[in-house]
Amino acid sequence: MKKTIEWINNVSRMVDQTVVPYELKYVDIKTGQEMYDAIQTMIVRGAPAIGIAGAHGVSLYAIELEKENLSREKFISELIKKARYLASSRPTAVNLRWAIEKQIELIKNSNSDIKGIVEELAKHGQKLEDEDIEINKKIGDFGAEVVPKSATILTHCNAGALATVGYGTALGVVRSAYAKDNTVQVFADETRPRQQGARITTFELVMDKIPVTLITDGMCSYFMNKGMIDMVVVGADRIAANGDTANKIGTYTVAIAAKYHNIPFYVAAPLSTIDINIKTGAEIPIEERSHEEVTHINGKRICAEGVKIINPGFDVTPNELITGIITEVGILKPDYKDSIKKAFLEI
Repeated sequence: MKKTIEWINNVSRMVDQTVVPYELKYVDIKTGQEMYDAIQTMIVRGAPAIGIAGAHGVSLYAIELEKENLSREKFISELIKKARYLASSRPTAVNLRWAIEKQIELIKNSNSDIKGIVEELAKHGQKLEDEDIEINKKIGDFGAEVVPKSATILTHCNAGALATVGYGTALGVVRSAYAKDNTVQVFADETRPRQQGARITTFELVMDKIPVTLITDGMCSYFMNKGMIDMVVVGADRIAANGDTANKIGTYTVAIAAKYHNIPFYVAAPLSTIDINIKTGAEIPIEERSHEEVTHINGKRICAEGVKIINPGFDVTPNELITGIITEVGILKPDYKDSIKKAFLEI
């Protein structure tokens, strides 16, 4: 598969993840507002991929503003304003804000003219793309070290190639482990309400010929009790300074079940997903998504008219349920306050 998202000829080319697995379609995002909409409607999804989309979006806004014959000072102030607007497209995944802040930092520190800033932003976005794949492969290799022989790995949602630029975080661990031991297999939660596990994780693994079994979200405890799950590996959208982790809704339930059954529960994520500015998971903003995601499947209503709906997109898994956080600098262990601090000293 090509990159999930890539800067080509002044557009951001990305997989339209709303049509996977029925179609593997690439779309070109040509304006900053189109990028805002693509992020919000989940044409692009997955924290690392959203981060790159944010970096590309700043470049698109810069290209638009370059045509307006603004002064350099006005160009910079307007571009930063639009960049901050773009960061509001989805509140939970911190990688979006992280990548946009990287672009803002470049804008503020550049000594170039407007044209030069536009070129620097595009090059920096491409640099972040390449780094994402390298980081994911490191995460995969570190994670593979704790995967038992012939393991069955349970994962929730999609933290694979399609959630990143390429290799994947949680599925990066699976890919690296499978490369060493082709008896490794995956159980994938379907991940209601948007079915990222059913639609996207199984799609990726079938393409890679890695054995995968699809289960519904409510089945994990059953299989854990049967001794059919050896470990859990999930991704993350934001990790607090104490290790509390926000991930797709339902992850917390899986973590509780894993703890009860003495099954290791790992989070795989780059350091850019760790928000050292928030102390605990209680401070992580949780996105409330459209009620229609719950009431409809494939455009058809599945419940009675008039029923009340609550649809948080994420939940927070407390740090005491997490065995380790697999990053590009190694596997962080409790006490997470200390191990996270040390990890940031290594970059």
